[in-house]
Amino acid sequence: MAETKTKYAVVTGSNKGIGFEICRQLASQGVTVVVTARDEKRGLEAVEKLKGLGLSDFVIFHQLDVTDQPSIASFAQFIHSRFGKLDILINNAGIGGTLLDDDAFRASSAAGGGSAQINWKGLLCENYELALACLQTNYYGAKLTIEALLPLLHLSASPTIVNVSSASGKLKYVGNEWAKGVLKDVENLTEDKIDEVVNEFLGDMKEGCLEAKEWPQLLAAYTVSKAAMNAYTRLLAKKKPDIRINSVCPGYVKTDLNYSTGVRTVEQGAECPVMAALLPDDGPSGLFFDEKEISSFEE
Repeated sequence: MAETKTKYAVVTGSNKGIGFEICRQLASQGVTVVVTARDEKRGLEAVEKLKGLGLSDFVIFHQLDVTDQPSIASFAQFIHSRFGKLDILINNAGIGGTLLDDDAFRASSAAGGGSAQINWKGLLCENYELALACLQTNYYGAKLTIEALLPLLHLSASPTIVNVSSASGKLKYVGNEWAKGVLKDVENLTEDKIDEVVNEFLGDMKEGCLEAKEWPQLLAAYTVSKAAMNAYTRLLAKKKPDIRINSVCPGYVKTDLNYSTGVRTVEQGAECPVMAALLPDDGPSGLFFDEKEISSFEE
């Protein structure tokens, strides 16, 4: 199929929050964007909202659950049939891996002091089941989506992958020295070694020995999922030099993920992924951007 000037983008988990705003900003710049969501009703509502903003020619919806392989396969077939290629993939879908004590949170919020004063350790429940779901969405879901869409990205003249990550996934927050050593050894890093770190963490979570093994004590699964994604970004960029592949931290944005305690707007948060998605053909790859600035994966 002949290359067209139109750019086609996919944004996972984009019916609300940062994902929705990424779609709005890309569509506003003339990129045709596929809005995705697990829930078809919510996804269609998001597209109608975007159309109401005058973006009817640039947005469509297709259901996608990044934890479900048949859903991913069906989605990849749709992109192939509809566009014949893919230029931009933004892996935004993510969950926090925690449950909030709503009553205690409301009481803490009512006491004032802002998010910095909230005792999250006493408000968030973290367990093996929640951790597993978090890793399956934030890391494995993104990886499966990338693998399914890589053939279509290879058909683009300017393929780009953006992994929406977090500064909390920097290695200094991982704690466990063995895990940090594995993930920072770029020369010898493999997918199997990343999976080994993830599985070791999940095993320690199941056994209730996170503290003894020096894993994070708060947002443990979320931190490990983003550290794994950051490592995978570097690895994939090395393996696929023809594709620009970067991970980005949008900052502490006010979204459902952090129970609306963030300090940045979704408009501000979306700017970094959009910037990374629209890098020039000679733009960098294998990097980590924190609020549009290049930052270290480790420090």
